[in-house]
Amino acid sequence: MRRIAAAGALAAGLVAGSALAAHAITGGQPDGEGHPNVALIAFYDATGRYRCSASLVSPTVLVTAAHCTDGTVGSTAVTFKTKIADAPPSPLPVAKDVAAGYTPAELKAAGYLSGTAHTHPEYSDFTDLRNWNDVGVIVLDEPVTGIAPVTVAPEGYLDQFTPRILNQTLFTSVGYGTEVRKAESGPQKPTPQSYPLLRRVTEEKGQKLMPQILQVNGNENDPFGGGGTCFGDSGGPTFKGGYQVTVTSYGYTSNCRYLGGLQRIDIPVVQDWLAEFGVDAAA
Repeated sequence: MRRIAAAGALAAGLVAGSALAAHAITGGQPDGEGHPNVALIAFYDATGRYRCSASLVSPTVLVTAAHCTDGTVGSTAVTFKTKIADAPPSPLPVAKDVAAGYTPAELKAAGYLSGTAHTHPEYSDFTDLRNWNDVGVIVLDEPVTGIAPVTVAPEGYLDQFTPRILNQTLFTSVGYGTEVRKAESGPQKPTPQSYPLLRRVTEEKGQKLMPQILQVNGNENDPFGGGGTCFGDSGGPTFKGGYQVTVTSYGYTSNCRYLGGLQRIDIPVVQDWLAEFGVDAAA
């Protein structure tokens, strides 16, 4: 399933446009123009409209999560605006024919860029942790100008973070949505809030490094770190040392206050595929 990951983990980002259930970075703070090369993407599949996050890795290519591209119908909408909306209703465009998805013409008329989604051919759809490959790309119809792409980490970059170093290292994650917080009225238990819809940034402490996954601590109450990622952040980048090292893949709890799983993009199976789209990692 696209929303449910292995071992009960939850795919961290397929936010339904119709439900407006925007769960996203917990803790952290508004990004402003801190990461102008991180975008919100919106798309349709056979079950409805969804949104995720993505990063510009070349003037014509964005990298995101495979579960944000797999099964897409029509074009994918892209915007680099740091703030999308303060309050409902959702400003995301609605396709004239939802079964066919967006067309480039209607996205251009709505002020969005458009592109075509591609999914890693070895994406396991959350069934095989050893061959996770939760990576997708959006190839834009027209190149982006005025925004510098991110730099993809060199092959094996994360391998330097041995367990002792990893547990003392913060990684910077960026994505769209709202933090988990207390509602202005009603029950005061912290819950995911839908608005404002904007780009946010947080610091996550390393927890475990696996061949495909960087696992991080997403609890904003941890004194060493600022929160984590959640629904709405899938496909968004995580940075270290000036490089993008992962894309957000999954989380373990519905309130996103535990561990998060980030798909590595510094591994050959990902970098070889990105190279097919003209995206090269740092040397």
